[in-house]
Amino acid sequence: MASGAVPSFYLYGEPPRKADANFVHIEALVDRSRPSEWTIQPHSHRDLHQIFILETGFSAISIEDETHRIAAPALLLVPATVVHGFAWEEDSRGWVASVARSYFDRLVQPHGELRALFARSRIVPLDSELRAVVIALAGELRRELGWSAIGDRAATEALTLQLLVQCTRSVAADRTGISVAPSRAAELVARYRELVERRFAFREPVAAHAAALHVSESALRDACARVAGKSPARIQDDRSLLEAKRLLIYSHLSIAEVGYALGFADPAYFSRFFRRNEGDTPSGFRTRSHERQA
Repeated sequence: MASGAVPSFYLYGEPPRKADANFVHIEALVDRSRPSEWTIQPHSHRDLHQIFILETGFSAISIEDETHRIAAPALLLVPATVVHGFAWEEDSRGWVASVARSYFDRLVQPHGELRALFARSRIVPLDSELRAVVIALAGELRRELGWSAIGDRAATEALTLQLLVQCTRSVAADRTGISVAPSRAAELVARYRELVERRFAFREPVAAHAAALHVSESALRDACARVAGKSPARIQDDRSLLEAKRLLIYSHLSIAEVGYALGFADPAYFSRFFRRNEGDTPSGFRTRSHERQA
């Protein structure tokens, strides 16, 4: 990381790494704030959206180049890649939920009304009824993530989706909260991700994507490097890899058919692509994934 650069963490204080496709995590606000003397320095998370549920207390918050105050009870929604930091009142209480961007995208894919939840950062006051609902959901989610039991994955997905629904309803009902528009670079990367989502199976060159977005290829590369810490090609490859893993686990397509579905005309090239990025062959990944689920 260059001197003076804003740090990018996995979870705060942890070295950056790629988020698992099904990653969701929740912890008490005090878990990282108290050891940091209630001051969280400006930072970002490349692949994690975050929901802060403030039960009691308040904080001065920096979001990109703006400073705001949040007072309990309230929600704070922070999209992946947004720079944010806090100066919490001592003994503030609440929860911090972190959801992998890919996990969020999969959960909300059938539910169009939820997809824009992390389109921008938001501070949303909570009334007493919604406060009770989201706090209860946070506690149940923490419980499911803290043990291994029959149906825990299904329960985790259901609780995460319920939390996303309540956040979306809170945003829709809000008339007094604060909304922070993304930077131009972040907005461009968001548009690029939307384009990749629609067309990743065509394996199109970066130049074609830049032209479709009406920007230069260098501008797209610069924005992706600054906001996502990745090249445009890497973002496209990550999406293709995620889809490959889903098809290998949940479909009966052959290895070659999975490759064809993702735009790879040569099955051998698809296998090399998968092994280079996943560290395993497609067939090996499929076998081990099915063994874990058995």
